Amino acid sequence: MKNILKTIAVVFLTVLVTSCGKDYFDVNTPTSAVSADQLRMNDLLAPVIYHTIYAQYDAERIFGNYSQNFVYQGGGAAGTTTISGTWSNVYLYILPNLKTIFQKASAVNATHFDAIARILTAINIGLATDSYENIPYSQAAKASDNFTPGFDSQEAIYNDIFSLLDAAITELEAPDNSGYTIDDKTDLIYHGDVSKWLKAAYTLKARYALHLVNKLGAAQAAQKALDAIAKGFTSNDDDFQMFFDTKHLNPWYSREVLAKHTGNAHDVICDQLVSYMDGTSYPFTGGVVTMDPRLPVYAETDDGSDVYKGYVSGGYGVSGDGSQANTDFREEGYYTNATAPIVIISYSEALFIKAEAEFLANGGTTTSVGTTQAGYDAYLAGIAANMAKLGVNGTDYLADPSVAMGADNLKLEDIMWQKYIANFLNPETFVDLRRYNFSTDVFKDLSLPADNDQSDFPGEWLVRAQYPSTEVQRNPDNVADNQKSPVDPLWWMN
Repeated sequence: MKNILKTIAVVFLTVLVTSCGKDYFDVNTPTSAVSADQLRMNDLLAPVIYHTIYAQYDAERIFGNYSQNFVYQGGGAAGTTTISGTWSNVYLYILPNLKTIFQKASAVNATHFDAIARILTAINIGLATDSYENIPYSQAAKASDNFTPGFDSQEAIYNDIFSLLDAAITELEAPDNSGYTIDDKTDLIYHGDVSKWLKAAYTLKARYALHLVNKLGAAQAAQKALDAIAKGFTSNDDDFQMFFDTKHLNPWYSREVLAKHTGNAHDVICDQLVSYMDGTSYPFTGGVVTMDPRLPVYAETDDGSDVYKGYVSGGYGVSGDGSQANTDFREEGYYTNATAPIVIISYSEALFIKAEAEFLANGGTTTSVGTTQAGYDAYLAGIAANMAKLGVNGTDYLADPSVAMGADNLKLEDIMWQKYIANFLNPETFVDLRRYNFSTDVFKDLSLPADNDQSDFPGEWLVRAQYPSTEVQRNPDNVADNQKSPVDPLWWMN
């Protein structure tokens, strides 16, 4: 990346607001160079949100391959990555703008703007640390005051995430008497509804609590998650997501649909996802259901067949049964149409967080059986919420004994199976895989890419991104102090 501190935040503000399209953000921002004092907090909010969405997309472009939602065209598995787009979005376009929002909010005591900036900061440093481990934060976005920021440990970043979310919750639970309100048009997520931002803060807090199952212990992490999720999302209307439009196309549509029709590189659906949805890994036992009704919403066959054969990761055209694979992204799928949303965190994920936390708080392990009724109800509700979001009829599916096995028979793998499906195209799946160390007790039938023995790390899972080459060039000493092998576990993995 460009060194984030060699250019002052005002330059980034100007680039962002003008390059993303005045009509899209509906902000009255000059097209010529402007200084920070000429911009309102609302002018800055939309670009920050826009780049937050793209930071997630850029991460999932690789991590979705690692978690085997999809693979490269032809079936090739992804190798090591720098996900430089995520790094650039966070450090060039997000944190500098957020710093200015913080300054402006502090000057007028606009506590709700401050709270939203804290939530967005938590989301972005959370994505960055979960991708790279140690990252610049406490010394970042200081412009000419520090051209070579030091890196904070992942433990320190997680402490910051919880502090940011707790402070945001406190501010959002109290009135904001500053007279400055969130614009319903420039708030691209909740359109000025601070009550939804509050629920998002609680839900994110629950997500990050579960990330620490290996550090806090399963019981303590689970209880923290349960305490937070009790005040989190309550319906699909709360989903933290941004919709695109026909002028600003969803990037998954551009990547997976338009690219395919113009002879450019695109991705194809992985056997791991298909096997979780067609009855292969989890056979249907009720005699009615033959396929998860969400599969045709995510994928389609390229030969017109009603039999989906996903690509084995690294198998170069081979499906799970050894025959030719045939499964692509759905051209007008829920997440692959021109105006589809990109989701940061959803109500269905909130329910699976609750289901997992209840299971762990009840003494559950990766191999134990049985949970509380509340945990089982959350598990079923998570499936139902996701199906309602996607617009499919899940009545028969939810009644099948393979899905509705009862509280006494629920396993952790059942919860993570359904969360894996519901969180399609969300990098949170890669977090789940890593915090359970790619266990096949938790993720049934998961296996290393078929061509993994040809990589630099045979027999090992890739678990982290490498710092981008531009950061290596401009901040070499701090990068050298923090760079680790792509297979070295992150702090929260052990």
